[in-house]
Amino acid sequence: MTVSAVILKLLIYSFLSYSRKLHTPSNILLLSLAVSDFLMGLLLMPAEILRSMTCWVLGDLMCSVYFFLNVNITCASIGNIVLISVDCYVAICDPLHYPTRMTVAKVKLSVCLCWFYSTFYSSLYTKNVLIEPGGYNSCYGECVFFSSDIAVIVDLVLFFILPVTVIIVLYMRVFVVAVSQARAMRSHVTEVTLQRSLNQTNKSELKAARTLGVLVVVFLACYCPFYCYSLVDENAVNDPAASFVVFIFYFNSCLNPLIYARFYPWFRNAVKLIVTLQIFKHNTCEANIM
Repeated sequence: MTVSAVILKLLIYSFLSYSRKLHTPSNILLLSLAVSDFLMGLLLMPAEILRSMTCWVLGDLMCSVYFFLNVNITCASIGNIVLISVDCYVAICDPLHYPTRMTVAKVKLSVCLCWFYSTFYSSLYTKNVLIEPGGYNSCYGECVFFSSDIAVIVDLVLFFILPVTVIIVLYMRVFVVAVSQARAMRSHVTEVTLQRSLNQTNKSELKAARTLGVLVVVFLACYCPFYCYSLVDENAVNDPAASFVVFIFYFNSCLNPLIYARFYPWFRNAVKLIVTLQIFKHNTCEANIM
């Protein structure tokens, strides 16, 4: 899981950054999600394996850093999914205003604010272990973290109830609009060529909505078990039995590239360019792989 998440996400990150043809608002959000998934596979997965299955040998400071990065990267990943849902909602439900509301500059600013907010929140949430590394440990080789009941409730609301509610509401609206557009396309299939080209555009938007819908559904399926478990066990982060649901959440970072490969032709073309080393050729960054 760790190796596949790192390699696949590195491919996505490399080509989304390199190819200028892919610098669109939607792909910038996918790039940010790829960064959070890449860091999750590179840093969090190995650390969680070490923490749950063996003795923690990296010291108290690295234990504190692990919990800080865990909260930071997880919050950023959740924020990216919410931003992707908003992008899909505007594209489908208000397409006329999409070019002005979802510009590259605005999306970049939203991504930066998402990461800044995640870093700020994780600093507050893990403040105790950052100030006093190993303060919760009862013996050598232990790496644990405890938070107050208030902090657990705030975290549950901010990063489970609120984002899940926003995502579900937005995609219910997108689904209703997508169904109505599909019916309209079927009822006007014999209209003039101009209308037919418009239908092709709508089909493209509906396909993008379906792809992002699959991305979000898979995310929720991997994301919800941990928080549902935390409702039963408030000390779930330190419970060895909870490692399974933690890795279900991390497993999402492995599934996302498979979703890209299934629904995004540019991802398959990009992987082909990278594997065959054509990416090193001149003007590859201007190549049209859509």
